[in-house]
This record gives sequence, structure tokens and C-alpha cells, in this order.
Amino acid sequence: MSRKPTSLQAEASRPHPSLRATFSRREKETKFGTALLLAPYIKETPMFRNIFASLIIALAPIAPVDGIAADAWPVFSTQTTHFTRDGEPYQIVSGAIHFQRIPREYWKDRLQKARALGLNTVETYVFWNLVEPRRGEFDFTGDNDIAAFVREAAAQGLNVILRPGPYVCAEWEAGGYPAWLFAVPGMRVRSRDPRFLAASGAYLQAVAEQVRPLLNGNGGPIIAVQVENEYGSYDDDHAYMQANRDLFVQAGFGKALLFTSDGADMLANGALPDTLAVVNFAPGEAKSAFGKLEKFQPDRPRMVGEYWAGWFDHWGKPHASTDASQQAEELEWMLRQGHSVNLYMFIGGTSFGFMNGANLQGNPSDHYAPQTTSYDYDAALDEAGRPTPKFALFRDAIARATGVQPPPLPAPLRFSALPKATLRESASLWDNLPAPIASDTPLPMEAYGQDYGYILYRTTVTGPRKGDLYLGEVRDYARVYLDRKLAGSVERRLQQVSLTLDVPAGEHTLDVLVENSGRINYGPRMADGRAGLVDPVLLDGEQLLDWQAFPLPMRSPDSLQGWTTARIEGPAFHRGNVRIASPADVWLDMAAFGKGFAWVNGRNLGRHWNIGPQRTLYFPAPWQRQGDNLVVVFDLDSANAAGVRGVPDPRWSGGGHE
Repeated sequence: MSRKPTSLQAEASRPHPSLRATFSRREKETKFGTALLLAPYIKETPMFRNIFASLIIALAPIAPVDGIAADAWPVFSTQTTHFTRDGEPYQIVSGAIHFQRIPREYWKDRLQKARALGLNTVETYVFWNLVEPRRGEFDFTGDNDIAAFVREAAAQGLNVILRPGPYVCAEWEAGGYPAWLFAVPGMRVRSRDPRFLAASGAYLQAVAEQVRPLLNGNGGPIIAVQVENEYGSYDDDHAYMQANRDLFVQAGFGKALLFTSDGADMLANGALPDTLAVVNFAPGEAKSAFGKLEKFQPDRPRMVGEYWAGWFDHWGKPHASTDASQQAEELEWMLRQGHSVNLYMFIGGTSFGFMNGANLQGNPSDHYAPQTTSYDYDAALDEAGRPTPKFALFRDAIARATGVQPPPLPAPLRFSALPKATLRESASLWDNLPAPIASDTPLPMEAYGQDYGYILYRTTVTGPRKGDLYLGEVRDYARVYLDRKLAGSVERRLQQVSLTLDVPAGEHTLDVLVENSGRINYGPRMADGRAGLVDPVLLDGEQLLDWQAFPLPMRSPDSLQGWTTARIEGPAFHRGNVRIASPADVWLDMAAFGKGFAWVNGRNLGRHWNIGPQRTLYFPAPWQRQGDNLVVVFDLDSANAAGVRGVPDPRWSGGGHE
């Protein structure tokens, strides 16, 4: 059965003359990538030094720069309306991979699959809050090792587009801003506040120190670096954007092409003179968006910095499902026009721990909407890196447009199921409170030096009295207890600010347990990133004073105490072992629980919540042990039969695998 070609299909039949040059150097790229991967070892091992020297001599004359071969990677630049590589017209075919959302052990697998899709480039953010969790203390080890990720991409023959922010959005906690920024009284992020710019500059310097030898101007594969991120959708302070760009130049990022990215109608707000602008848009908007980009900067290359080939999930909403056929058709059309493309996302991955963000645009009708732990994104690869039907459609579209057949997929990973494991021991939250901190009124988390997790506020009330307990704009979900008995909840997502409290005669303990469900990552409201209670607490119009705060960052289960096999009512921890004969990727089914999060072998896999759509937590094989694996689940609700089981596919409410 045939259908009439659309206008996009008709135009897609005309190949663009620059496409062959784009892919003519694949074999050489892979050899150069291998050389670059070996470069860090040349000073340590004579054997590696000799191999590296022989390979580089065979390929090109070089001069060493910080242990990396200058000119080892083809020179990337721009020439009027197209990019160039070693002086030849070049088209970027890229996909987004957030390396910190993927276990390091799987970087190679995901990058090989990027090549198998037909990509020649990958794009990645750097999440500031993970690499500088405490001010001045940087961590680029493990899953934060940006240099190792770039070298692995190079080994697969892939260019890298780096987006270090400092603001990234990305449906990530506070858009990547570390929580300690919000503890500085009066400081405003994304502004010319000198304190914010100083913190941003220190962060950018630290990132630059990791990747400086890998910038294209130093012979590396990082061909472009983004300045800020979609600032035009936030404000139009060009002096701030220029100050931000200056920080990038001072850090040394000018050794790669600097660019900005914005929505098609926001280009004028976020762009800078003499800096390439690229455009971001949703499926169905390609012709219009590229038309606006061409009008805005007529003599520069045309690129979509984010083509939203999928979407993310919010708690309490349906699991995202987008039109893969439409996206593949539009992707092919863009490539045939000679436009460069970055798919957002190629693979979404997982916002492990408490790293999911939230949306709130700032209009009176907008609701706070926290995102799920899973960042599956309905992408070409699923959360665990498996090709989806979208992968095949995109691969075929790219191959038709470029005329180049991509390499095959690597061997598939293993997935497994696990029988239900009962979590037989429980420990009450009330038995695991830290030392309290006294204050006249409840203060935000940050005032107590806390970043993520939960916080308990406690005071004493005297009855009899009945009235509204006003908590203000809770950040972000509160359970209220009177003498440890649940009195109700107040949820920012539902725009609730109070509940009715009936206090019997006598003196009683009032507890307000608050979860930071994810700081806002997009829109004007993200400037105030405080978590916990941020307003005075009133009972029947009278302010309650003399509070104690119990910070609960939930960093590790190791110090928990009071374990028992007896049933525990109310918020509690539950633990038991899952036995694994041979590690393989699996999802933990959290159907037995209400709202909370789970550690396995000390790693926080993320949040569960029975309102959906996410019903399982991804547990990757590299984090597993052969034999017993300790599972500890924190849940706000009383669990009747605490336990988990492993399933080989994710489960979603309202669709997907039920």
C-alpha cells in the first residue's frame, strides 16, 4: 500500500553535495581515535610509547601537547554556511549521550551503538552538581570522568560536542546547579551577580583542566563547546551572556568552536555577536526553525542543536511515546538539505539517586512537575542501551541520506529476571534521626548545610485546637504527623499549602517530614532553588515557633539501626538480599511500595512512587555482585509485604509492559 509523498519526502530525494565528504574519513578517524586513547599512557609504559609513536608517524606529523598529539584529530572549522574538517565540507550527524547518566562500564557499548546508528559525533553535558558537590571540592573520578569519556568516544571515531553549562537544564536537579549555590543569601543564578560568576568561573576552569588537551585546537576530538544553554528562553541579558562567554575563553575553551543554542523564536535573546548560533526545536518544526535561523544569521552553518526525538516523563503523567516515523522522515529531510543535526536524546539513561529535576514555568496556572528517575526519553536506545524500533528507522534514514552503511551493532548485553526477595528486616525512621538543630522557625535545607533527600521539622503544639496547618509552598512533598500518627500530606505538585489539623487536649509533638522531590530545572522559578520549608508555619493563623530540624540527606544505609522483623508502621527502611547467580541488567519491580527510594549495594537507584508512570528501577549489571546483593528501601508508607523482584523489561503504568 502506497501513500502520497509529503513535501519533506519530495525534497529528501535531492541529495546534498557535501555528504560524501562528511563520511570520507571514517577509517582515518578510528585510527586517530585509537592513538588518542593511548596517549595518556605514553609517559608510563615504553611499549605503549612505541606503539603510539609508530601509529602517529604512519598517519601524520605531530608535536606533543600535554601528552596528546597536536593535529591528531582533523581540524574542525566553519566556512560561510557549512562546517569544514581538514578544509573539506563536513556535516555533523550527532546524538546526545549524558555520560553521567550511564555507568562508566557501559560508555563503550553506547558509543559503539552511536556509530552503528550512523553518527559521527556525540554531544554531552557536564553536570556541575556531581563534579563539585561541595564548594571547591571537585570530583572527576568514576562516572564523572569527562576526559575518559571523550577518549572513549575518540576511540570509536566520534567527534565530541561539549556542553558544560554551567546551566544545562537536561531535566536534571536544578539544571545542574549545585545545592550550595542556593545557600548563599540573595545570590541569583544565571545573572551577573559577581558571586555566581566567580563560582561559575571556578567550575569552568576545573572542567577545562580535565579536557584542555582534548579540545580540537589542541589536536583533540572536542570540536565545539556550548556557552550557557538556551538562555534566550530565560532572559535577554546580553551582558550576562558576554560575561559567561568570557569565562569560557578565560578557561581555554576557545580552542574549540564556541556556540550558543536557543529556540527559534528566542535566538535574539540568547545569541552573541561573532558566536555561532544553533537552533533547538520539536519534530514538525524543522522547516520553520531553519528558516528563522537562516534569517537570523544568513552566512553561518545551519544546525539543530537539539532535535527533540523523544520526551521525558513526569510523575503522575503517562509515559512518553512519540512518533518515530515522523521523526525519521524529518531527520532524513534535514540531512539531505545539508543541515547538521544533534538528536536529543540518542540515549537518555537514568537520573540515579535524587538527581531528577522538575518543571515549573512560573505562570499562576503552572504546576510544579517533578520528573521521574528514568530518563528513557523514548529514545533510539532505551534506558539500558537496547535499540528500540526508533533506532532502525533513524539508522535507515541516516544511511539513505548519507549513502554510507554504518558499522554493525556490538554484541547485545544480557538481561535477566529475579525471583521475589522478601525484605524481612525493617527499621523505623523515628529510630534513625540525627542530632537536631534548633531554630526559631523552620529553615530551608540549605541553611542546615543539606543538599538532597529529606528533612524532618519538629515542634510542640498544645490542644485542644483545630484549624488549618499552613506550610506555604512546600519544597516539595510533606507528610505531617501528630505524635507519629499520620495527619495528612501537603504536595507542591498539587498546589497544596495546608491541611486541617485536629489537636487533642494536652501537649503533642508535631512532625513535618519533607522530601526534596527535585529542584526546578527550567524557567524563571529555578532562580529560587531552596528546598524544604521556606515559609512560616501557621496553625489556625498563629505562627508556630521553637523548631528542631533533623537533616536526612540519605547518603548511605550503613549507619541505620534498630532493625527488627516486626511490622513497623509509618516511614521506615526495609532490607534484605537479592541473590544473583550471574550479573545481568535487570529492573527492580517496586510494586510493593508507595513512595520513597532504594539503595542496592549502597548505590541509590532512584525514586519510586505508586502514582506512576515509572514502576521499576534500573539496576545495571556493573553494580551487581555475584551472590547476595543488599537491598535497602526507604518508604513513606507502611509496607504490608516488603519485597522486590527483578524483571527483564521496564514497567510503566498506563502503557508499556504492565
